[in-house]
Amino acid sequence: MARQDFNDLLWFLAVAEERSFTRAAAKLGVAQSTLSHAVKQLEARMGLRLLSRTTRSVATTEAGERLKNSLAPRISEIETEIAGLMAYRDKPAGTVRITLSEHAMESVVWPKLLPVMRGYPDILLELNVNDGFRNIVEDGFDAGVRLGEALEKDMIAVRISADWRLVAVASPDYFANRPIPDHPHDLMAHNCIGRRLETVGRLYAWEFEKDGHEVRVRVEGQLILNSSPAMVDAALNGYGVAFVPESLVDDHIKAGRLRLVLDDWSPKFAGYFLYYPSRRQNLPAFSAVVDALRLR
Repeated sequence: MARQDFNDLLWFLAVAEERSFTRAAAKLGVAQSTLSHAVKQLEARMGLRLLSRTTRSVATTEAGERLKNSLAPRISEIETEIAGLMAYRDKPAGTVRITLSEHAMESVVWPKLLPVMRGYPDILLELNVNDGFRNIVEDGFDAGVRLGEALEKDMIAVRISADWRLVAVASPDYFANRPIPDHPHDLMAHNCIGRRLETVGRLYAWEFEKDGHEVRVRVEGQLILNSSPAMVDAALNGYGVAFVPESLVDDHIKAGRLRLVLDDWSPKFAGYFLYYPSRRQNLPAFSAVVDALRLR
């Protein structure tokens, strides 16, 4: 049967269950004559008599009873599922998928979403750690997290962190027999801990800026990693100079375990933003996540 005939099936089911065109019409909110005509049309299309009609009662034929018994549980299942979906409008529930970098997750997103997980047990949160630029629509994500400078113009962006910076650090032991760099180009003489960019496959060129003068340095060294915490650990163990988010090394610098260099060459840049493709009405689960992450 064509899709447009499904409504006739629902009307037939109402008559079969009520055993009355009058009661079924009142239940459905349609005229009795309209309901009777629709059922007759259904019988004509199927080539089967579904109802036995008398002046006092309506009963299902054998074919009508079989159709009723087949339809009733399926319609009930659909109604139950729709009712469950409608509940999403009223309380945070369901899955929220976000793609983000390791640093964004550990420094911003996870600490802010812990209370959400505790407060809304019906929310299922999936955080996909990936430093590459993902297409959140094609890859099935609800949102992503990127630095402000990397946002696409057609996305809705919500700031979730303050501005921050990358800093160059190494252990005091590493600098014990090596000169302290005064200019980014001095790093070329040092053993630097490299980072390979997942998006393009090449090593990241360290970016510095001072008084409007930008400098990029393609450092070299015997160690290449793709994890900021691992780079910090390598620097703490004297393997070289690391270029990492300041928040990861601030305590180590204060405690003297790491030494900050080229401080005046490390300006702040736009922090993290949550981005998503539309301002359409979002489910409460997504709205709860956005509200928790929003920078205040």
